[in-house]
Amino acid sequence: MFKKIAIAIGIIFALIVGALFAIPYFFQDTIKLKIAETINKNLDAHVNFADADLSLFSDFPNATVTIQKLAIVNKAPFEGDTLVSLGELNLQMSIKELFKAKDEPINIQAIDSKNGYINILFNKDGVGNYDIALKDQPQTEDKQAGNPMALKIQDYKIENFKFRYYDESSKIELVIDSLNHKGTGDFTNSKLDLKTQSTAYVSLDLDKINYMKKVALTLDAVLGIDLDQSKYTFKENKALINQLPLEFDGFIQMVDAGQEYNLKFKTPTSSFTNFLGLIPSAYSASLKDVKTTGDFTVAGYAKGLLSDTTVPKFNVAIASNNASFQYPSLPKSVQNIVIDTKIINETGVLNDTYVNLNQLSFRIDQDVFNAKATIKNITENPIVDAALKGTINLAHLSQAYPIKLDKPLSGILKADVTTNFDMASVEKSQYENIKNAGTMSVSGFKYTDENNKSMAIKTALVQFNPSRIDLQQFDATTGKSDLSITGVLENFYGFMFKKQELKGNFNMSSNQLAVDDFMTAGEPATETKAAKPSDAMKIPAFLNCTISAKANIVLYDNLKLKDVSGKLIVKDEKALLENFTTSIFGGKIGVNGSVSTKEKVPTFVMDLGFNQVDIAQTFTQLDMFKKIAPLAGIINGKLNSNVKVHGNLDAKELTPDLKSISGDLLGQLLSTTVNAKSSTLLSALDSKIGFIDLTKLNLNDLKLGVTFDNGKVNVQPFDIKYQDIKATIGGTHGFDQTMNYNIKFDVPAKYLGKEAAAFLSKMSPADQEKLQNIPINAIITGDFSSPKVAVDTKTAITNLTTQLANQQKEKLKEKGNALVNDFLTKNTKPKDSTATPPTEKEQKTEEVKAKANELLNGLFKKKK
Repeated sequence: MFKKIAIAIGIIFALIVGALFAIPYFFQDTIKLKIAETINKNLDAHVNFADADLSLFSDFPNATVTIQKLAIVNKAPFEGDTLVSLGELNLQMSIKELFKAKDEPINIQAIDSKNGYINILFNKDGVGNYDIALKDQPQTEDKQAGNPMALKIQDYKIENFKFRYYDESSKIELVIDSLNHKGTGDFTNSKLDLKTQSTAYVSLDLDKINYMKKVALTLDAVLGIDLDQSKYTFKENKALINQLPLEFDGFIQMVDAGQEYNLKFKTPTSSFTNFLGLIPSAYSASLKDVKTTGDFTVAGYAKGLLSDTTVPKFNVAIASNNASFQYPSLPKSVQNIVIDTKIINETGVLNDTYVNLNQLSFRIDQDVFNAKATIKNITENPIVDAALKGTINLAHLSQAYPIKLDKPLSGILKADVTTNFDMASVEKSQYENIKNAGTMSVSGFKYTDENNKSMAIKTALVQFNPSRIDLQQFDATTGKSDLSITGVLENFYGFMFKKQELKGNFNMSSNQLAVDDFMTAGEPATETKAAKPSDAMKIPAFLNCTISAKANIVLYDNLKLKDVSGKLIVKDEKALLENFTTSIFGGKIGVNGSVSTKEKVPTFVMDLGFNQVDIAQTFTQLDMFKKIAPLAGIINGKLNSNVKVHGNLDAKELTPDLKSISGDLLGQLLSTTVNAKSSTLLSALDSKIGFIDLTKLNLNDLKLGVTFDNGKVNVQPFDIKYQDIKATIGGTHGFDQTMNYNIKFDVPAKYLGKEAAAFLSKMSPADQEKLQNIPINAIITGDFSSPKVAVDTKTAITNLTTQLANQQKEKLKEKGNALVNDFLTKNTKPKDSTATPPTEKEQKTEEVKAKANELLNGLFKKKK
């Protein structure tokens, strides 16, 4: 299979190179078109490149053909997958090669490429994406004779390549990253010595289990190459796996069925320093002056055929006996180190490979740790049998090994655990096939992160059972917070090995919980770099758990919540709150709702119930409610309310984005008074209205309905009463504090001032009763800090004038009727009426108008 891949990749490169020389080199303007035509005639794939160039002077006396950003993208059944991507491909030759006849081969002296990516894929049916040569292409003798290319390579080089191999059926993924390789040798000969230098990082995953992660490899080797037999023999060589040295002996030969291996390898020395060199440099330190005793060896062989169905038989032995080491700058040593591990395949069938960790043990001071494990059936259904037993003082780790930590660890880890399971049972949750037993505990653990946030675990105790892991005790403190948690973890192995959901049910209690202690902080600014913002907060996708929580005090932002309790359900990147209650603002708040971080912009939906909360505190200390009802902050009293709200959240702090929220509020005010002097708006209104004392308003049992959307609040009309004056209020305002409100007053005439009282005292009680209340409209605009109040006095004057005039008409009419009746009764003639009735009517009308104006002037004068 690997031979086929190598041949296919070779054909692809040969076609690319051939395309470069199938055109006259001196026709610079047509070079890109001819390359594309030639490649597409031979490859069943989408091919494109940014540019192609022929340079005669960059490496004189050589010529260089360069292709920029070449990409080969598969068609079906791998539609859209990139097979090959080359940032740059250069071919060097002597300039005289450009002037050869069309049928003469061009001799290529050097090839180099940069920033490449090769992506080999196999689907479930075993079909590979590398087989893209067009089928049934005629190969005539003339065409073969006309091959414009001949490889006369003296050296080659690739820089910063990435190779990825993935087989969907076996779920094997091999990634070779940051690959740099160069070789020098005379390929004009069929037998040659090729001097090579290679560096790379290798990662290997098998069915979602990581076996190697960015293992650093270095190989400087002289390979004896026999091109006629496709045989590559290791001569002089020096390899490093991380810092572990290895030597190879033997050969690899390409055969029709695949690749034949006959290799042996071993560590050139047996010093225990070899083991320390195996640890990645990111987690280790210089090995200079490290004192070691005992040995460490790696030895093995690989012999047999690598094909589509077989692997070479191999045996890798890793061993150490009673070794020790101590770094010169550290006070403690690691003693009694025993390692006995074998990785074996005796049949050539990959699934028959097994790993035996017969013993791994060490001692630091008096603390001894032992482990053993076996893994078999690795490709079909891995079976794991393992045992851990021992004690580790975490503080001793950094005193014996140079662990790179910002803050030292402390605490005692104890383990006595056995486990036996197979991956199929884990995947299907067949707990009857999983055998777990034992306990693991941590005590006195303290950890401080890079943001100087620390956590201290007083005690943590875990009991392992076949179907679950019981968290029997977890007592910890961090910052201002304390936590006590018990519960059950289900599907732990599915989470660890199969990337399944981590399921669990927990009970949490706390005396005080400060939310800031669990928030992600940004990186502070320094003299050399700007501050780094905190990461966006995300609810982990793998969590599927329920937490029943109780806390005496929860500190959130500037709020102090008391007697907090409720249920939190976390699933699918969503947190669902059920029946959460807390005491705050002198009352209680109940919460049901959810927060979701699944999308790019987090969202929330909440149903809030307020019971007997202090109005002023609620609407001054909660930003969202301060925007919804700015005036509520000057009301003293209690509130019962139900609020439904939804919208977006700030991604970093998960607080409401006020510009996005929508919802409604239904509330009832209880035992309320108004502090009008604290409000610019009420002060402005008070200066315009003289018939109401706003400080004496009674808002008890007042019910309000409010809706809000896109930063705009709509207050549904509601009625308030001051003595026997009725006011109907409604309108809108924005979160930007702009407003447009209408107040309709219904004012009895007796409140029209002293003049009104004197006038009314001259009217009979019956006439007073006939006067209807005066409607007075006020419009409030501007914003809450600079309000504008306009009162419609003209309509009020008209209304009062009309009422008084109508009363006078009625009186005159009644008086006229009385005179007629009196004349008829006494049989006397009436006096000349040409002047008296009209004159009296006109006089009365003028008196009414004057009195109405006088009364309304008193109406808008402030009471003393």
